[in-house]
Amino acid sequence: MHSDLIESHKSKLRLTDRQREIIVGKLLGDGHLETQNKGKTYRLKIEHSIKQKEYVDWLYCEFKEWVLTAPQTKIQLLNSKPYVKYWFNTLSHSGFRFYAQQFYQNRKKRVPKLIHHWLTPLVLAIWFMDDGSIKSKDHKARIINTQAFSKNDVSELIMALKKCFDLNCKLRKQKEGYQIMILAESADRFAQIIKRFILPTMMYKIKELGNINA
Repeated sequence: MHSDLIESHKSKLRLTDRQREIIVGKLLGDGHLETQNKGKTYRLKIEHSIKQKEYVDWLYCEFKEWVLTAPQTKIQLLNSKPYVKYWFNTLSHSGFRFYAQQFYQNRKKRVPKLIHHWLTPLVLAIWFMDDGSIKSKDHKARIINTQAFSKNDVSELIMALKKCFDLNCKLRKQKEGYQIMILAESADRFAQIIKRFILPTMMYKIKELGNINA
C-alpha cells in the first residue's frame, strides 16, 4: 500500500473497547509495544509458537484493519535449536501510546497502578491464554507466569484479582522471578469467569477444573 494511502487509512483507525481489552491482556502477557519514533507512535507485536497458530490467527482477525501483512512464520534459534514462530505486527499508531505509557518505564514492562480498573473477563482470558498453565495434573491450582514483572508488580496483580474477581491467589517464587498461583479453592470460579473466551485449542488449560462445560 502506498505511503499516502497508509497514512490516510491510519487516520481513520480508532481502537474499539474490545480491542482495548485485548491490548491490556496481551501486555500483561506476551504482547509488546514498540516505537520507532521516540514514543510518538507504537505498534503492537504479536509472536507465539507455531503451535499457537489458531490463537495468533484469532488475534489477527481482531486487529485485521490495523495490520498490513497477515501472520507469517520465522525460524528462531534457541541454544542452537530451531523453533518455528508465528507472528504479525500492527501499524504504528498514536492510539497505542497510552498503553505504552502505562505499561512501560525505561523500556521495561510494569503493571499500571490502575490495573484494577481495567481487568475484565476478556482481559483475564487473554492473559491466561498467553501465560497461563496448570500447576500439575494432580492439582486444581492454575499458574500465571508473571516473571517479566517485579515482585511488587505481581503483588499488585494478586490484589487486583482479589478485588475484581474475588480470586484467592498467592505469590510463587521461581528461579526466573515470581508467578501467580490461583489457589485450588478459586480454580472453578476462575474457569467460569474466562471459559467463554477461551479458544478450543486452549481449553486444555481449564477443562480439568470441576464440571466446566467447554
